[in-house]
Amino acid sequence: MRPAHLLDLGLVPYLEAWQLQRVLARAVGAGEIPDTVMLLEHPPVVTLGRRADEGELHVPEGTVVEVVETDRGGKSTYHAPGQLVCYPIFDLTRHGQDVKRYCRDLEEALIRTLAAIGIEATTIEGLTGIWLRQPPRKIASIGVHIAKWVSTHGYALNVDLNPAPFTEWITACGLEDTAFTTIARELGRPVSVDEVKPHAAAALGEVFDLSFEELREPAFAVRDAAGRS
Repeated sequence: MRPAHLLDLGLVPYLEAWQLQRVLARAVGAGEIPDTVMLLEHPPVVTLGRRADEGELHVPEGTVVEVVETDRGGKSTYHAPGQLVCYPIFDLTRHGQDVKRYCRDLEEALIRTLAAIGIEATTIEGLTGIWLRQPPRKIASIGVHIAKWVSTHGYALNVDLNPAPFTEWITACGLEDTAFTTIARELGRPVSVDEVKPHAAAALGEVFDLSFEELREPAFAVRDAAGRS
């Protein structure tokens, strides 16, 4: 197993987390730090991927939510507290240098995360993200960006939040009539993001052959990545 860093960051505004990703990506790409995973939550925000269309947004006037254009793949999606967001900052030259394989491995990590808490999940051919079947309902979204073989962005797993904005505010992921669900809804009980994080980290470690050192101070991570004292 290769050493890696795990940053457990709590609630972080989207743009702040995106800036941290960029700083870490430069450091990972330069070989200054190992592969790094950020686990966090965002305040309410709708993010627009590179394939997003203007007609996808239906956010009611006066709604308190950020709307941010990003450089990740995919269309529109929604983030809010109660959703586990995972940003793997990986040097893909260490992981096969294959973008499709990387996305499949992220899917596998999500499937193992959910299996660890008693939920059987899968992929559906032709659709992005992770789904439960009968009837099909989406529980996690994936959208990544790769530059110079270093990954940013990642996945968002619905733990315990109101999924209504996915369909009422946007045409989520460009799909009409998509049903969304959460871990809490499927298990029939409240579930915290902190309850899911250890399973997410373990699954990423297994799939990508990583051994994590947990860092709880993002300021230290930025300072370390930027090479400043």
